[in-house]
This record gives sequence, C-alpha cells and structure tokens, in this order.
Amino acid sequence: MERIVLHSDLNNFYASVERMLNPELAGKPVAVCGNEEERRGIVLAKSEEAKRKGIKTGDTVWQAKRKCPDLIVVRPHFDKYMSMSRKVKAIYAEYTDLIESYGIDECWLDVTHSTKVFPAYDGEKYVGEGGEKHFSDGFLRHIGDTIRLAVKRQTGVTVSVGVSFNKIYAKLGSDLKKPDGTTVISLLNYKNMIFGLPVSDLLMVGGATAAKLTAMGYNTIGKLAAADDNKVVRALGKFGQTLLTYARGEDETEVRALGDDRELKSIGNSMTCPRDLTTYDDVKRTLFVLSESVAARLREAETGLADTVHLWVRGSDLASFTAQKKVRHTCLCEEIAEHAYALFTNKFKPPFAVRALGVTVSGFDNGQSQITLDETAGDYAKRERVERCVDAIRKKHGYASVQRGIVAENPADMHNDVKGTHLIKPARFDDNGEE
Repeated sequence: MERIVLHSDLNNFYASVERMLNPELAGKPVAVCGNEEERRGIVLAKSEEAKRKGIKTGDTVWQAKRKCPDLIVVRPHFDKYMSMSRKVKAIYAEYTDLIESYGIDECWLDVTHSTKVFPAYDGEKYVGEGGEKHFSDGFLRHIGDTIRLAVKRQTGVTVSVGVSFNKIYAKLGSDLKKPDGTTVISLLNYKNMIFGLPVSDLLMVGGATAAKLTAMGYNTIGKLAAADDNKVVRALGKFGQTLLTYARGEDETEVRALGDDRELKSIGNSMTCPRDLTTYDDVKRTLFVLSESVAARLREAETGLADTVHLWVRGSDLASFTAQKKVRHTCLCEEIAEHAYALFTNKFKPPFAVRALGVTVSGFDNGQSQITLDETAGDYAKRERVERCVDAIRKKHGYASVQRGIVAENPADMHNDVKGTHLIKPARFDDNGEE
C-alpha cells in the first residue's frame, strides 16, 4: 500500500523559541550561541535575518559579528527548547502514534493509517485508474498543510514539512521550502522534483562520499539512481547499495513509534574545550570524560555492545578530522576511550592545538555477541558490572560522586557531566567516518 510519510523540521528552532521568550527580537538578526568564556562560542541557530547576512551554524561568534555587526547574540535555554519540542510532538500525536524523532527539532510521521479525520478536502484524493491509482499531490499537500498550520496556530513556531511515500524523500522535501512551507514529493512527481538535485542533498551523503560520487560522474540524485549497481558497490561497499536505494525512492524503512530506539544507529557526544589542548595527557583525559558519557548512554539504551569507535577532532584553526576503527564489541568507557586515543595519536604528533573533541560508537549487536575466551580472561563481564554500579551511584548521588583517577587529575573535569548537560542530535557519519 502507498504510504503517506511526513518529515517535519522546526524552522530556526532555537532562535524561534528565543523570540517567543523575548518578542522584542522579532524582525532582527538573532543568533543563539554558546558561552564564549567557555570556548563554546559558536552559532547554534540563527534567525532568517541573520541567515541572509551569510551567518551559518557552526560559525564562531566573532565570525558571525564580522558578517553582521548588528547581530544580537543570546545564550541558549535548552529547557525551553525541550519543552517546546514536547508540545509540538503532542500535536503530531493527535494525528498518528508513529512519530520518530530525529533530534530535538525534526520528526518523521507516518499518517497512512491515521484514524484522525483531516478537515474536509474538496479536491480529488486519488488520481489514475485501476491498480495505478495514487494519492493526488493536492491531497498530500493538504495533509502537510493541515499539520504545519496546526503547529503554527498552537505554538507560534513554524515548521517546514515534506510529504512523500518514504522517509528519505520526505526529508528531502522538508529542506526544499523554508521557512513555513509544505513540499510534496509523490509517486507522480518525484523524478521531476528531485532527480536534478545535487547528490549531496541525499541523506547520509557527507562531503567525502559526495566527492567520490561526483568523481564517478554521479553528481545528481538522478544520475546516482540510474547508476550501475556493481560500479557503485565496488566503490562504496554495502553503503553504496543503501545510497542507490535512497536515490531511487525504494527505501521502505518504517517510521518508528515515539520512544522506540530499537534501531538506534550511533551514540556520541562532543565538546568544545575551555582552552586548547596541547598535550597528550589533556587529550586523553578529555576523551575519557566523553567516553564516560557515551558508554553510560550506550548501556542505558539497551542496544547491546558497539563494534566501531569514531573520533572527531577540531583544531584551533577550525579544521576538522574524523577517523574510525572496528573494535571488539564493548560498552566499557575505558575501552572506548583507549580506542579513541589510539586514533588520535596515530594522526596527531606534537605540537598540536585541539579546540574540540567528539567520541561516537556504532555497530550495535543488540545483545547477540558471544563472550570469547579472551573477554573471559580479561574480566570483561566483571568490569561491565562495575561500570553499571557506577551508573547507579551517579544516578542517585550525582556525577561527581564517583570518578576515575585520570579524570580527577583535573578538578574541573570531575564535574563535567557531558551526558547530563548536552542535548543530542543523531550523528551522521558517511563511509569515511565523516560527520
């Protein structure tokens, strides 16, 4: 049966909520930025006025102000953003229980079997004859508009909506008309709508993969869709077959119900350091702080053990580096941190100046891995029990109640609860580990 899948993307979300908190910001160039004193002074979100000045997410505050001297910088209020996110999802829940979050400001919705009666639609619901009948573009647009306007009316924030027959095309659609727009990519129009778009617009295609595909002659989604399967798979492996499926509109991945994390693909955290890290000891200690968060979240998610560790590094020159490695299945902080540190030392030799670090794990086994003799000899199970005990103690008495020796070397890091203070958006890694 033809599906009706929506992707909703709250427009300039943080900045929009800040304007609701302070109406005087309306119509002005606004950027929500981290704390400059803590070296987290980058643009997290910006208003349309700021965007028109060339300000981009990830710009440093000084870069943003150079582009727009009259820029108004505000500090984030994450509790307010979470509250608004919950309100919006409650509106979606009036139409369907299949709501899959993609971060705090994006969701997929499947309304194919929704029992909600949409307001009267005067146009044709179906077009075509016999077995070739499909939902009309007008009807699909009507559904997207109904939900989009409900969010705007009930919350005051705007959302861009893509409506399609699969998740990938719906995500593409929500990106095409911003802010406050509805885009339909249907079985009737998808080739005209998206086959001419750059291949980099496709979900999961990062810069490295886009460069590979372009070098092979597949610089648009349409050219990738028409590509020879063997050629793409030889170049990109199984990931190449996934991208072919996405480009051709053949993805049949279901929209999960809200709170269903069974298919979580990665867990990670990153942080901008209060000062540049210039020694291996500083880097290693920070990687342990991050890995504590990642390992705890991995155990909490109950997705089993991970077999891949990813490292992200941003230097003081703002250049980024990513790497990854396959490891034995683990959920232990120490193992994750040591693997990330090995990736770092393999690439960086003194002198270096590191501004930010990130650690992510992926390749979850969902509890299917077998304990090996090597793991038994190394007391893996015992160490896992210890870390789970630490989780329980911290939950009751606070993060700083139990600490590793390496972290305690720096008193400031003992209270750096990355897990408890950072909002998470799902990571995007292409086949080269690029986020």
